[in-house]
Amino acid sequence: MKLYIKQKVFSWGDKFSVLDENGDSRYYVEGKVFSLAKQLHVKDNFGNEVAFIKQKAFSILPRFYVYKDEIEVAEIVKQFTFLRQKYSISKLGWQVNGDFGAHNYQLLNSDGSQIAIISKRWLSWGDTYEIEITDLVDEVITLAVVLAIDCVLAANSAAAAN
Repeated sequence: MKLYIKQKVFSWGDKFSVLDENGDSRYYVEGKVFSLAKQLHVKDNFGNEVAFIKQKAFSILPRFYVYKDEIEVAEIVKQFTFLRQKYSISKLGWQVNGDFGAHNYQLLNSDGSQIAIISKRWLSWGDTYEIEITDLVDEVITLAVVLAIDCVLAANSAAAAN
């Protein structure tokens, strides 16, 4: 299965749709505009929240929590490294490898089997990401983990621009 995240270029706060392979809306992501830490609500087409992503407000390294059905299912932490970006994903046993600067990376199980491939499409209006997910994992949790990593990448880009 493939999902596509098309972020709106000029929006107040985070608001964007997640489309399926046919271009149909599958999920809608909305961020809280005025909050101390980043918060994203992932909703289905009926407006039901299927995942919630919350940043830890006062953390030296970026740290995000993923909730599904109000239960914490993952913690994503950017690790302190000098040469390349590295993330840990606790509670799921997942690993992240790839080129984060180019937005091309993979989510892997602890045994090295592939969970998802994430790639950025450069020739589009706004940022478009393709997430190719294997059939063996929960697509909502996979999407939420990718969104949390994207939040860290966006924060790093904003910090580098200042």
